[in-house]
Amino acid sequence: MIDQAAPPATSESVEAALRAEVARGDAMAGMAAPILRHLVAARDIPVFSEEMLARIRSMLASLAGELLDELIGADGRRAHSPAEVEVLGGALLDNPVLLAHLHGLAQEWQLTELLQARLALDPVASPMLRSLIYGPGGAPKELGMAFLAAQARWCQAQRRMELPLGELPADLLNVALYTLRTLAGIEPALAERAGVVEAKVRQAYDENATRIGLAERLVRSLGDGGQAALRVDNAGAALFLTALALGSRQERDAAVHSTHETQMARLALGLRASGLGAVAVEEQFLALHPEVTLPAGFERLDAERAAMLLSSPMGYRS
Repeated sequence: MIDQAAPPATSESVEAALRAEVARGDAMAGMAAPILRHLVAARDIPVFSEEMLARIRSMLASLAGELLDELIGADGRRAHSPAEVEVLGGALLDNPVLLAHLHGLAQEWQLTELLQARLALDPVASPMLRSLIYGPGGAPKELGMAFLAAQARWCQAQRRMELPLGELPADLLNVALYTLRTLAGIEPALAERAGVVEAKVRQAYDENATRIGLAERLVRSLGDGGQAALRVDNAGAALFLTALALGSRQERDAAVHSTHETQMARLALGLRASGLGAVAVEEQFLALHPEVTLPAGFERLDAERAAMLLSSPMGYRS
């Protein structure tokens, strides 16, 4: 919680309260990665967020299965075993940045479903996206139509708890291919086939055409109009999170993690650093965390100071 029992008297006390809340959130976040890795790997441990852990496990298996399908195709085999999927999935799990990304996607889907239930917000076609598609022609309209299709595919994949390999950011695609190459390197023949697979995947890959790539291009194409994407009830979760990341100069996964209840100070700072006024920040909290009240005096914190506070090290960084 970031609401305060007594109104802060000065801007310095507002900053101190937010800095303390950020520190508490970061302390919790710093423990998240190793704990999350342990829980994802330990299938027999019941935990509160079992649905999220199951989603992360399934996305890992989806990535591993697709890589193995490519490897098998190069080998002429027709099927791979569950044990092979588990071995490759376990190797992928050992990369903390990939794990943080999958965690972020699971959180984004959770937020998407929450907004659909709370605000009746279409998970694919938000009001902002519909207005762009049915509006005048130009880059935003074309990008909007491409993003709509990508978002629809992502929603379908999330309902199946899957993640296509080609939807990974470029650095994480490199991680996945390196992991496959490392495991296959045990046998010369496998290593050669892994090289063929890597070349094929890279040739077909276009980061700008991924859902996240399209979302970023769309928000950037709006120029000053991109501020409208910082209204979550207007933009929908995907474009809102992209606009938040761009506006506050955070990695997108970090922006996603800031919507968690333990990171609300970072969310408030991110929104303020993106240029939203205090009233607009309160409106976003009403949609995302209606039980939370911003500290009195928050309006004294300007965007520049918010950005400076936000730049403090984050324990669980994507």
